[in-house]
Amino acid sequence: MLRSLFSGISGLRSHQTMLDVTGNNIANANTVGFKSSQVQFQDTLSQVLQNAGAPQAGQGGSNPAQVGLGVRVAAITTSFQQGASQTTNRSTDMMISGDGFFVVERAGQQYYTRNGSFELDSLGQIVTADGSLVQGWSAAADGTVDVGGPVGDLRLPMTTLVGASATTEVTFGGNLPADAAVGTVLTRDVEVFDGVGTASTLSLTYTRTAGGWDVSASDGINTATGAVTFGTDGLLTGGGTMTVGARTVDLSGITGYAALTTVEATGRDGAQAGALQSFAINPDGTIMGAFSNGTKQAVGRIAIAAFANPVGLEKAGGSSYTTSVNSGDAQIGVAGQGGRGNLMGGALEMSNVDLSQEFTNLIIAQRGFQASSRVITTSDELLSELVNLKR
Repeated sequence: MLRSLFSGISGLRSHQTMLDVTGNNIANANTVGFKSSQVQFQDTLSQVLQNAGAPQAGQGGSNPAQVGLGVRVAAITTSFQQGASQTTNRSTDMMISGDGFFVVERAGQQYYTRNGSFELDSLGQIVTADGSLVQGWSAAADGTVDVGGPVGDLRLPMTTLVGASATTEVTFGGNLPADAAVGTVLTRDVEVFDGVGTASTLSLTYTRTAGGWDVSASDGINTATGAVTFGTDGLLTGGGTMTVGARTVDLSGITGYAALTTVEATGRDGAQAGALQSFAINPDGTIMGAFSNGTKQAVGRIAIAAFANPVGLEKAGGSSYTTSVNSGDAQIGVAGQGGRGNLMGGALEMSNVDLSQEFTNLIIAQRGFQASSRVITTSDELLSELVNLKR
């Protein structure tokens, strides 16, 4: 009789835990990156009333007789099923599509989170809502990112500059009219830069001759001359390049068909210095900055952590996790590799809580609690009858 009392109490405690977990799931139905938890029950030790008997000559075997001693919570597991995507169009919002965690640092300790709602602080650092520093790799001056090095705080101050670079190559394309009169002059200008970003104009003058076109080029300091000739099929047969100071002018893309005058500069390298104006996230986690000089260059890369057993992570509050002895060490790398998911910029992963399932679990927990309390009530009535036997 006393065993039933303690079994009922264990049922109350276990279903109370289930109710607590379910309530927490429902409370976090709109928490970005939240992962729901589920309770798993198992029975406790059973008391043996009669041991099993082996078959003997002329007599069959007998099964053991055992009385269970109640129920207990075996585990509370976290479901890392992908949550729904919500588009925000904010450049600092990021979402992991697939497995993996963002790496953040708070008070010198690393944490891991699926909440990609980030902000920029006054120093240009990418931070979470509670001020944790997002980890990754910063880009070098030339835009290269060494993902083999240690991770560090990601900074994107709007004072970030991309240095000036000198123009070393200019490319011209299009068509020079084969039916132009001898003496026809065409001039085309293109802006070029020196090593400190000072702009100047490179002018190319095309003059029609009996055998083709003479070409003269000048950047205000250096001059050069040359000629281009075309075959009967309109394709270039001579004069594909020329050099003006330290700059190479590529004319190999020019054709010589009739009735078309489309020759123009089609490309050049070099640029002035530029300030960071905005940035976007590539699926591999590269942060591409757009600069005021029109160039786009990597300014950093987001680090993504993977675990052998993510269910073994411990919740640390603030939608973050820490490692445990059963989660394995963090395997930090880049998005899209090693089983890590891709990144989506301008979107957030919402909670994966299924409200219909959670409300069903509420009913199950409530009925289980009521049933366990009824066991206690019934046991109490029997004890009361036992005590009253003396009357």
